[in-house]
Amino acid sequence: MSEVARICSDLIRFDTTNPGPGERPAAEYVAELLAETGVEPVVFESDRHRTNVVARIPGDSDEALLMHGHLDVVPAVAADWRIHPFSGEIEDGCVWGRGAVDMKGTLSMTLALVRDWARRGVRPKRDLVLAFLADEEATGEYGAKLAVQQHRELFDGCTEAISESGGYSVEATPDARIYPVSVGERGTAWMRLTAHGIAGHGSRPPADNAVAEICHALSRVASYQWPIRLTPGVAALVESLSDILGESIDADRLEKEAERLGRIGRLFEAQIRNSANPTMLEAGYKVNVVPGTATAYIDGRFLPGYRDEFLETIDRLLGPKITREFVSFGDAPSAPLDSPFFEQLCAALVAEDPAARPVPYVMSGGTDAKSFDKLGIKGYGFAPLMLSPDLDYYGMFHGVDERVPVEGLEFGVRVLDRLLAS
Repeated sequence: MSEVARICSDLIRFDTTNPGPGERPAAEYVAELLAETGVEPVVFESDRHRTNVVARIPGDSDEALLMHGHLDVVPAVAADWRIHPFSGEIEDGCVWGRGAVDMKGTLSMTLALVRDWARRGVRPKRDLVLAFLADEEATGEYGAKLAVQQHRELFDGCTEAISESGGYSVEATPDARIYPVSVGERGTAWMRLTAHGIAGHGSRPPADNAVAEICHALSRVASYQWPIRLTPGVAALVESLSDILGESIDADRLEKEAERLGRIGRLFEAQIRNSANPTMLEAGYKVNVVPGTATAYIDGRFLPGYRDEFLETIDRLLGPKITREFVSFGDAPSAPLDSPFFEQLCAALVAEDPAARPVPYVMSGGTDAKSFDKLGIKGYGFAPLMLSPDLDYYGMFHGVDERVPVEGLEFGVRVLDRLLAS
């Protein structure tokens, strides 16, 4: 068994469900693996015992690269899985379990590489800061946000970062594999909405009914058709895909084009507009009592550069009778396409896979890159994996029977080795 597969399997066996038991055992395991290489990891946690590990590997330059990832995972119902989600079992050439894709597989590649370097006496070209963090699957309050607010000195010199959700292959043609590299992500605006009315008996004619008010507001939000907005990252993606596929992609009909292109279309289907989805509703305590307040929650996402437009639209849709407050908010970070570092990411993929066609894209979800962007660190989604065409890797994020191919992990280690030696 290769070391990267063993480490991935070990990490999956730690149940780091969020919410759940916490990340401490997994963090201690990571710290031990790093300490064995001669690195002195810094371990810190919040008052809720949510544990983080950060280590710096000295290089030939004071300029540093941050490689960050999260130890926590979303819940999994064992009865729904073919193989137990916390078994870390290796079967059919894959490591199975919750976190294999998101994102213990990526963490295992980083750990396997630095351990291999220690054995070979390799020194990176620039300082590497490795961060293994808690709480990304919630708000990041006990992980990346804590690190940035209270331990920012650990990231001195970091100018770029790489992390999850990019660098995996998507079959395009018999001779070409697309590797999307994230250059940005949508911002996150989780909001609590509140309507106030007059409490009273359920048999009386409605006056100011808080439940009715919030339902009307939610209906306006849910039915609103957000306009398509073409960010620089998505525009570059569409242009690159047109070149690779040898066909025109109509930028004015991107939703239809995404549907037509199938798995390739997923790269931009949720990245072309803002969105706001009602997710929770709370009101009342008895069927014949009109409550005085009603509360709802919305998961809002906005494209890089479109925060103000998003919030202005939300306020207009909600109307004057609804108040809103942020439960969690993270701006939409973006990284430059025309940078030498982005070119190096692409070159490392092509050097290991001549059929690779790296393309930029914008993530629909969010990562800890939002927190590190506040330190001026430009984040790229780059967790390289070469995958078989029949594996729906993108569909396994937070899904059932999550798994990652062992050969894909080994490919990722080689790509990272090429990148970090450059």
